[in-house]
Amino acid sequence: MTTSFKSAMERLKGSIRDVPDFPKKGIIFKDITPILTDGQLFRLAVTIFSERYQRKSVEKIVAIDARGFIFGGALAHYLGIGLAVVRKKGKLPYNSHEMEYELEYGKGVLEMHVDAVEKHQRVVIIDDLLATGGTAEAAARLVEKCGGEIVELAFLVELNFLKGRERLAKYPVFSAISY
Repeated sequence: MTTSFKSAMERLKGSIRDVPDFPKKGIIFKDITPILTDGQLFRLAVTIFSERYQRKSVEKIVAIDARGFIFGGALAHYLGIGLAVVRKKGKLPYNSHEMEYELEYGKGVLEMHVDAVEKHQRVVIIDDLLATGGTAEAAARLVEKCGGEIVELAFLVELNFLKGRERLAKYPVFSAISY
């Protein structure tokens, strides 16, 4: 790791703020909005992803509701490829596959349009944060249900102590920042 890259990563990590007791008591939420509001930091975060995937024959970005949309949209634009979205139940207007999932503070259902990913299409799934891995696992299963091939699951932040990477052991996982 070069000194300038390490310095850039430290700048990103230093910009993430802890919000205690959100969304419920006992959880320390990692808030990435300071990165988003600083144009240079946001560009840096997107550049980390774009440099990683520009030569990997990725054909589609699948972004997870909702903060994954921010990075997913920017990355798809940079790579010149399509963007598919995975949303919470009831938010998509067309025929959708659905998958129940668990996260550290509850359960939910994710959906993705049945035609969002083509059979054998090479996909990167992106979200802002990897915690327990439930949301990402559900998104990966939706991609597989459509017949897509997962190149990697990508996250800006990973909370190692929640062991999400272990849950996603069958998939390649990349995270830029770890806690």
